[in-house]
Amino acid sequence: MSKKPARDRLAEAAFDLFDERGYEQTTVDDITERAGLGRTTFFRYYRSKEDVIFPDHDRLLEQMAERLSATSSEAGMLAVSDAVRVVMVHYLQEGKVARRRYALTSRVPALRDREIVSTARYQRLFSEFIAAWLTDNAGYGRSDSDRDQVALQAEVIAAAMVAAHNHVLRRWLRGQVQDPLPELDKALGRVIKVFAIPGLTPAGDGSSVGATDDTAVIAFRTSTDLDTLISSLKRIVGS
Repeated sequence: MSKKPARDRLAEAAFDLFDERGYEQTTVDDITERAGLGRTTFFRYYRSKEDVIFPDHDRLLEQMAERLSATSSEAGMLAVSDAVRVVMVHYLQEGKVARRRYALTSRVPALRDREIVSTARYQRLFSEFIAAWLTDNAGYGRSDSDRDQVALQAEVIAAAMVAAHNHVLRRWLRGQVQDPLPELDKALGRVIKVFAIPGLTPAGDGSSVGATDDTAVIAFRTSTDLDTLISSLKRIVGS
């Protein structure tokens, strides 16, 4: 009998069956039978077969929220970078499971939609933190127009941070890079330089990088190449 934890046995059985039969054709009963476990055990760990596929987003969000809440006012953007890193480290710890998930979500639209929703939760967390950080530390007033400007700027920064993470993550999932953390740090550093707030956000070389007073937003697909995105952002903010 396998000595693997029940949770891992269920996940392995599920991914094997998804590959063999297809996601839609596989049932919870199929998974428990393949794993040699009962339905009660399955639902102790997962709410549905869909939950087998995705990482524990609720736990990851809690970890990131804790990291952000513990930051100092001088390290706001760096705290977001650290929080983004939490997600990448989780994927690296999953190893082959993360790559199997990537292959599966690429084939099943419903799962891809679920992944987009999860990504939006991360982005919302970052956006809310950045907006509060800008309001408290960057000298913005409390008028309605100021709040709108801060909210928009926070959304743009958060979207860029998530795009940087996803760009590097996809490269690792495709086997294009073996150690993605240094590449992620470099990508996040580029985002920080683009959106640096004088006196608050350190640039990669330790100097201050100016920011414009205007806020702008661009729309981009989640598959947009990072170099293309950064180049567009630089043109917008005049960096």
